[in-house]
Amino acid sequence: MSSVNKSEEEWRAILSPQQFHILRQKGTEPRGTGHYDKFYSEGIYNCAGCETPLYKSTTKFDSGCGWPAFFEGLPGAITRTPDPDGRRTEITCTACGGHLGHVFKGEGHPVPTDERHCVNSVSIKFVSGEATAAAAP
Repeated sequence: MSSVNKSEEEWRAILSPQQFHILRQKGTEPRGTGHYDKFYSEGIYNCAGCETPLYKSTTKFDSGCGWPAFFEGLPGAITRTPDPDGRRTEITCTACGGHLGHVFKGEGHPVPTDERHCVNSVSIKFVSGEATAAAAP
């Protein structure tokens, strides 16, 4: 996986103020306000910062948490880092380090991994299945 390194000024130039706050400053969008919370089209969710593919739409589920929820990321795309207080585990884009949200285990959701990747909509960008297929060789 390639690495994307940009200065704070470069990130500010390409991200909206809300994207910068969440992706680069580890902010959180308000519950239930994100575009992708109740969005279920077929395709891929990329990092909004560097466009690295992160999640397949087939791993998205309705957890009722108010943020988009996925039960697993694409192999190698997501980095997990325990929060300093040990209560949660932060998830970031492996390529650019952009903050996505947090992962929770053992909540009992009916998904294969028993995990919920709670992701800020602002951190991701959806690419439809048709666009993904058109881009394939």
